[in-house]
Amino acid sequence: NIIMKQLLLIFFGVLIVSCSKNPVPKPDNLLSEEVIKDILFDAAIIQAAEVASPNGLADNNIKATTFIYEKYKIDSITYYQNQKYYAADVKKYKKMYKEVLKRLEEMQAASDTKNNIISEENSKEEVVK
Repeated sequence: NIIMKQLLLIFFGVLIVSCSKNPVPKPDNLLSEEVIKDILFDAAIIQAAEVASPNGLADNNIKATTFIYEKYKIDSITYYQNQKYYAADVKKYKKMYKEVLKRLEEMQAASDTKNNIISEENSKEEVVK
């Protein structure tokens, strides 16, 4: 009975340790979480720009992936290895995404505030005329 309890304890210990490790090997060129969050943020901005003006980036010879690779001085292999590595830890990746979304929301709120100020100034100028 004691041996069975010890075996169960060892089994659950091994199970917990094996489940907590990232199954994806660490990339040779591991980017920090902050850099990955910056990349996710920039990718979201680029996607929004593509939706707002579908030809805008193409007209200016801007390719989303090339922009990211050049800005962060990485190649496609480094990008995909790091995305795969961080995405394998679902909890951590979800937390990173939430932080990026918060940053996007703050940027949107700041933009809305600026647009409201400009609209108010334009309205005052029209009244003066």
